[in-house]
Amino acid sequence: MTRSESNPAPRTGLLPGMLGTGDIIFMILACAAPMGVLAGIIPLAFAFGNGAGMPGTQLGICAVMLLFAVGYVRMIPHVRNAGAFYAYIAASLNKEAGIAAAYTAVLAYICAGTSTLGAMAFFAADFLRGTFGIESRWELWAAAGIAIIAWLGYRKITMAAKVLTVALLLEVGLILLIDGLILYEKGLSGLDFNSFTPSTVFAPGLGISVIYAINGCIGFEATAIYQEEAKDRQVTIPRATYGAVLILGTFYVLSTWCLVLAAAPDDIKVVAQADPGRLVSGIAARYLGEVGRDALNLLTVTSLFAAALGFFNNITRYMFALSRDGLLPSPLGKAHSVHGSPYVACGLLTGIFSAIVALFALAGLDPLLNLAASLSSMGAVGLEILLTATSLSIPLYFARRNEFSPGKTVAPLAGGILIAVATYLSLRNYSALTGTTLLAINCLPVLFLAVAALGLIHGVYLRKCRPGIYAKVGATQVEEGLSTGNVHAAVAKATA
Repeated sequence: MTRSESNPAPRTGLLPGMLGTGDIIFMILACAAPMGVLAGIIPLAFAFGNGAGMPGTQLGICAVMLLFAVGYVRMIPHVRNAGAFYAYIAASLNKEAGIAAAYTAVLAYICAGTSTLGAMAFFAADFLRGTFGIESRWELWAAAGIAIIAWLGYRKITMAAKVLTVALLLEVGLILLIDGLILYEKGLSGLDFNSFTPSTVFAPGLGISVIYAINGCIGFEATAIYQEEAKDRQVTIPRATYGAVLILGTFYVLSTWCLVLAAAPDDIKVVAQADPGRLVSGIAARYLGEVGRDALNLLTVTSLFAAALGFFNNITRYMFALSRDGLLPSPLGKAHSVHGSPYVACGLLTGIFSAIVALFALAGLDPLLNLAASLSSMGAVGLEILLTATSLSIPLYFARRNEFSPGKTVAPLAGGILIAVATYLSLRNYSALTGTTLLAINCLPVLFLAVAALGLIHGVYLRKCRPGIYAKVGATQVEEGLSTGNVHAAVAKATA
């Protein structure tokens, strides 16, 4: 055996051809944490939003996300970079804006990932206490979660995909079982479709419901992050994007409507206000008994774990793409020679997750009310901002190429405007998302302005002082990077 065979050289790219359409859809849906959304977010929308109009609101938001997806997938043949938001904005607006989007995306995903981890740790300790009467510290569950996530992130992406698939099938299967039992009990004569009428949807509290509906759908845009590891990415990624939106939207609309039917349309708002945290588990206990309630509580934990793992994979691949383009230290752009994973980025992110959890633990803060509430809202707003910027930038990209069509112009423009409205509502009602009036928490989104400004400054510096790196921003292709000729051409253009 030669030395090169026993010690294979580090890869310059992630392991290609590993993920099919189904793999990516399952990873994206698991990242969305449907059980966590249904048990944690939807009851709040019932309680403080438009009540029985939430299913119709979910249907409308699904349509908005489809508008975004139509333009989003049109960019795939033109921008072959795993950086997703960052690469699209860099190609459509300018590289400085792309760098600002890159830093914003990393911060938003880190907030979303750690908040999900905190919620998982809380519900794991709560499940053990409520089911077996055993007290445990949430910090131990958080540490165990980080360790397992780091190990799965280090291994081949297919292993994480299998774990996420199993977790997703279990949680979705239980929810659909409850949905089926509710529909069977009501019968055809008991079905009430008023939840989809304009008068019910546009009831007082619609703005709050829109916030929760769009936050529950965030995550599907990460399909483009996996295009380097996808099989036939120009086919797989569009299918996965549309599939994720349609499956997630259908699931939320159906399950939310079934919850309304179970509690009665006229009573859902009052019932949810009385105890939003136990609305779904109470309905599960009614139809499946205590075993069903315990199963739902357990699957809430696995759902949140799967979501944290999904975010971990998203962030490490973002770091990998940014490093390969010269925006982060070069070691973060290394892929494991055997597993094809961004293993250095995995190590760094493991340290970041651990540090954030440790800070909250040492401060004696609650993992749900403090860690999860503050960082999940911040992450959601950051991703809404990126969705808006990306969707509005897509028509500009094609306009510069003198290409105009409903898919390249009208759909992304309409989607961007509607998501911008949702972003405005989120910022205006940010305290409703965090559940607190503390100024320190409700001012956290201001950090995105600072991070974006840092990105713009970095971009200007690179353009003036490091034109070689500036030319690579958003331009490294997933195949094997820019060819030498393309790099020289880009450098010449940047310095012109």
